[in-house]
Amino acid sequence: MNYMEYSLSLARRSLGLTSPNPAVGAVVVRDGKLVGEGHTKPPGQAHAEIVALDQAGEAASGADLYVTLEPCCFEGRTPPCTQAIIQSGVARVHIATLDPNPKVSGKGTAELERAGLQVCMGEEEKEARRLNEAYIKFITTQRPFVTAKYAASLDGKIATRSGQSRWITGEEARRRAHDLRRIADVVMVGANTVEMDNPRLTVRDSQGAAADRQPARVVVDSSGRVSPDSLMFRQPGRSMVAVCEIEFPRRKRMREVGVEVLVVPRKGPGVDLAALLALLGQRNYTHVLVEGGGTLLGAFFDEGLVDKVVAFVAPAIIGGKDAPSAVGGLGAEVMEKVLRLQDVEVETLGGDIVVTGYP
Repeated sequence: MNYMEYSLSLARRSLGLTSPNPAVGAVVVRDGKLVGEGHTKPPGQAHAEIVALDQAGEAASGADLYVTLEPCCFEGRTPPCTQAIIQSGVARVHIATLDPNPKVSGKGTAELERAGLQVCMGEEEKEARRLNEAYIKFITTQRPFVTAKYAASLDGKIATRSGQSRWITGEEARRRAHDLRRIADVVMVGANTVEMDNPRLTVRDSQGAAADRQPARVVVDSSGRVSPDSLMFRQPGRSMVAVCEIEFPRRKRMREVGVEVLVVPRKGPGVDLAALLALLGQRNYTHVLVEGGGTLLGAFFDEGLVDKVVAFVAPAIIGGKDAPSAVGGLGAEVMEKVLRLQDVEVETLGGDIVVTGYP
């Protein structure tokens, strides 16, 4: 067994549950036998290392600990993991990657080495960093990681010319889209999407362990025109509207139905998206999933605010010059300015294709 790969699989179970903390997995191995395992619990509860060590008990003495992120070495909501590791009698600690948190980075490993433990670094580092990409951006910039997600036809349309959009992709692709919501802190859409589709923006049909956890929902609506009776505002969890201005009666009505109004500076024709992301970061939201429509996605791409793209492409042609496209905005003027993705992965889901990449 590859114990670090197994630790990563444990960490994935925590995605969507631990924010703003990282999702971490850990296993304890003694004499070639796995004697303890764990993954990070929700904030304020035990970290992965503690869960694994508690399960191992006395068997941890002289054992190897595999952990996907450098153990914390400071007192937060929970005691430092480094001290628990030292006291357990573990002989070797295998760490996939350093924690970029300035309170931890390099300090956790140094503390373990000073106590006489052997530290082995770098196994499955790329995958460990990819798994916690949202946490890494947030902890180093105080801004949330932004994933742009859309479902489109082969010719790039997200609806017919009459506005119908259900369903472009098949059941498996839609289930994967709900998995993306499950691991995000915030799902964001534009006012046009709310008015046209009246979505719920909840996690349903998800395969993950946190399927009952609902991300916060944000509608970007510069003039505050969306209806307070929209379906997304009736769902479990927090709902917000980001506006530049809003009439007092409508603001009062939003508050009455439990919707928080975020007043954000204007930039050009709409909300200053960078300012909105900064505001969400101040609230410890680490991962924003932007689901469209084309106007909002176009603005995010034009501003260079997208960290990751997940595009679901159906083998269908919708056609029509008036049918809305997945990404609007100004776009590139010349080919040299076209945004090209790196580290691209292509997957088939049912009859659809999923393309994932990084600008």
